Amino acid sequence: MVVESLHYASGNLGYCELDAFVLMANHVHVLVLPLVAPSKLFQSIKGFTAFKANKLLGRTGEPFWENESYDHWVRDAAELERIRRYIEGNPVRAGLVAKPEDYRWSSAHAGTNAAGAGWKACAT
Repeated sequence: MVVESLHYASGNLGYCELDAFVLMANHVHVLVLPLVAPSKLFQSIKGFTAFKANKLLGRTGEPFWENESYDHWVRDAAELERIRRYIEGNPVRAGLVAKPEDYRWSSAHAGTNAAGAGWKACAT
């Protein structure tokens, strides 16, 4: 659901250009070029996914996401690639898979990363 929401915000809503992502058990990494105010982008994604997740869990009125995020401007292509490798390598470092592309909830999975899917790789 979270991965679908990222694709929806990028493709259907046009809120961002999605470059890389990984959904872990307790956190999410996302590399995007926001095309709207980042607060609007993440409020949209977090609001929708919190509503759906709480519904699945049978909860109401409880926060789902932590009220925090970390923003960073990417300054050049080398930094962009370093951050992309860090994001997609997260499941490997956590011992969940041997290769980034083996992790289903990642842009590296089955060649669905930014470059493989024809998405524009942009610094954010």
